[in-house]
Amino acid sequence: MAPPTTYHTSLLTALDCRGHIHLIIGSSPLAASRAANSLAAGAKPILIAPASATELHYAVSAHVATGSLTHLDRPFKDEDLFTLGRSETGGIVDAVFVTSPRDALAQGVSDVCKQHRIPVNVVDAPALCSFSLLSSHVDGPLQIGVTTNGRGCKLASRIRREVAAALPAGLGSACARLGEMRRRVVDEDRGARRQVARGAQGSDDQGDGVENEGVDDSVDQTASFNKLVTDADADAAKTRRMRWLAQVCEYWPLKRLAAVTDGDVEAILNSYQTTDSSALHNGTLSHEPVSITVPTTGRIILAGSGPGHPDLLTQATYKAIQAADLVLADKLVPSGVLDLIPRRTPVSIARKFPGNADRAQEELLEQALDGVRAGKTVLRLKQGDPFVYGRGGEEVTFFRSHGLGERVTVLPGITSSLSAPLFAGIPVTQRDVSDQMLICTGTGKKGNPPAPPEYVESRTVVFLMALHRIVGLVSELTSYIAEEDGSDELQQQREKLWPLHTPCAVVERASCPDQRIIRTTLRHVADAVEQEGSRPPGLLVVGRACEALYTPEPGCSWTVEDGGFKGLDLDFTSSTCFRVHPTSGKDHTT
Repeated sequence: MAPPTTYHTSLLTALDCRGHIHLIIGSSPLAASRAANSLAAGAKPILIAPASATELHYAVSAHVATGSLTHLDRPFKDEDLFTLGRSETGGIVDAVFVTSPRDALAQGVSDVCKQHRIPVNVVDAPALCSFSLLSSHVDGPLQIGVTTNGRGCKLASRIRREVAAALPAGLGSACARLGEMRRRVVDEDRGARRQVARGAQGSDDQGDGVENEGVDDSVDQTASFNKLVTDADADAAKTRRMRWLAQVCEYWPLKRLAAVTDGDVEAILNSYQTTDSSALHNGTLSHEPVSITVPTTGRIILAGSGPGHPDLLTQATYKAIQAADLVLADKLVPSGVLDLIPRRTPVSIARKFPGNADRAQEELLEQALDGVRAGKTVLRLKQGDPFVYGRGGEEVTFFRSHGLGERVTVLPGITSSLSAPLFAGIPVTQRDVSDQMLICTGTGKKGNPPAPPEYVESRTVVFLMALHRIVGLVSELTSYIAEEDGSDELQQQREKLWPLHTPCAVVERASCPDQRIIRTTLRHVADAVEQEGSRPPGLLVVGRACEALYTPEPGCSWTVEDGGFKGLDLDFTSSTCFRVHPTSGKDHTT
């Protein structure tokens, strides 16, 4: 099999050009576009072109007339690069745009700029450029750029338009509102901690202690993004609001984020005014049974949304989504499913950021009771299957305790524990490889580690809710719990331990457009998750079945397949739903 083709890619950056001097050489129509780009970024463009040689473009003349563009009516000189810039840079200009590639001057300008590390862009001449401009979509503070790295600027423009068209209206304004919310949370939490420090120590604590999340758009979610926050973890408890805001940005559908109003921001901030962890656990909602009058039309539907792709919903759940008067969804229900909810239907998404799961669960159950009291059909929408680590059984018990047992309908969903391995090309059972499958949780109640399963060579084990504590899980599977004196007991422990070379795979956001698979072994999986970051929801598959249809690359510690899931968009008469071998991704050598 031929190795996959590799391409040169650029380091995409966002430059703060406010006050910079941009030199534009030439008076072609492109000069007007370059001037507009510079002005939009806050730079000060200078155009050098003899007016007598070529008539200035009308848009260039308009910029010159308003004073926003300086025009030097003369030929370019090399010293212009070192004399027209800012005083802070010693007169060196910040960037150069050559708008005519056929100009004999282009090669010389490029050579001088590269020699002195001045960023230079020459239109239609990638070899002469040290940087290129992206086809960009701008919506308030939101910018989205696309580049094909010189292999088709028209295609980049088409892709950019398609991406922009798929975004909900108002998303840029939502970015501004959520950014303001983040700033206020940082300021309020910093002030609260300083006040506590002054009261406890009589001095002003200069450290803000706020989790520095979200300041770099290039950073994916860390491996600890969904780490549980306990009362014993005082430092993490201080940043509950910031962690919750990060979870909102990650899990809420874009349409819902785009609809955020200033009133919503105030309501959210008022809901979490305190950084005291006890306040988030001592909720006012009661689990005691209460006597209520249930209208004849009120009912509760508890349904699973499947692994992610909306086409994997059952017809029963789809009908329930269309008929519900109120939808109460867990945060992991994917956007594609939530987009099927009619716009007229109110939707509430669980505020289950780490450490607030119990309180958020109480809020949803209380809303469900209120909905039934009002005679509504309430859809409690959960990710995967409601009864596979989804608290479905607990919710049925809760509703029964409130006299609603006869009004609860439970609809199954395709569980990710079975479907995610399939989308990763892992047959959890296969003759001569695996004759049994075990589904486990990696995290017990209150974050305590559950008893690890013993090693069985012919078994495939799927761990849900495990990636945030992957280091501890691997240790429990592969290390002795305690040293014992008896040789027989030591031998029994040794037989139960999982070998470090056991194949495993991390499958994240199965069946979604941003599905990712990390293939590795127990020896390297913790390092892989730490380095690659987290993309919840995800699960861990362990066992020989992980290599039943996949052959690992020699010398690679792990391989990442990050092309997303496209199976349900293909013609099933000629394609399968998974890729047996990675066609793109990253290999990591030992």
